[in-house]
Amino acid sequence: MSGLQCLGEDNIWFEKPRYDEAERRFYEGANGPSTHSHHQSSSASGDQELVSRMKSLELENQGLHKVVEDLRAALFKLENRVRVLERSPAIPCAKAVTVQSVKVEEDDDDEMDLFGSDEEDEEAERLKEERIAAYAAKKSKKPALIAKSSILLDVKPWDDETDMSKLEECVRSVVADGLLWGQSKLVPVGYGIKKLQIGCVVEDDKVGTDLLEEEITKFEDYVQSVDVAAFNKI
Repeated sequence: MSGLQCLGEDNIWFEKPRYDEAERRFYEGANGPSTHSHHQSSSASGDQELVSRMKSLELENQGLHKVVEDLRAALFKLENRVRVLERSPAIPCAKAVTVQSVKVEEDDDDEMDLFGSDEEDEEAERLKEERIAAYAAKKSKKPALIAKSSILLDVKPWDDETDMSKLEECVRSVVADGLLWGQSKLVPVGYGIKKLQIGCVVEDDKVGTDLLEEEITKFEDYVQSVDVAAFNKI
């Protein structure tokens, strides 16, 4: 068998390169539409983002326009105020002249009323003296506060045979300016003896405990001793 016959009978694939090329083109064609659609979706999302940014810039631009208009209005008002102030510089001077003229008139009035003010001072001094004198007279008529004291005395007899009624009568017979006797009672001492406990109110400047003891002990037939049981200021 010759070499050509062998090649003819053998199953050799001479078309493989063409098959590979066709297969590559097939897969490229199959992947092409999906890639193209991906690019289209990306392009659409980019367009939306661009539109939103443009709208945001338009809003910011509108806000800036409003700020500029407000600044222009404020500047216009300020310029008008400056013009008004520049046109009226003489007003403070007029006020100063008016105040100065009023002050001069007041000085003239003071000079004219010089003697009149002296008369007014004398009148005020006279009224002051009259008020002081009236206050002193009123104070002198007011009764002065009198210091007083409440005293409780224990008057003891000689024995149980002493007439206590007569003893009390003797004590109350003591009379002095500023002395006022009060209530009394008999208090048992012991062994049937009772003492006379008697109270009185005295004016401190006129009557003292020494005076009371001296006067009461003069009744020596009835009184043995006199003691101060209590002493309180009123």
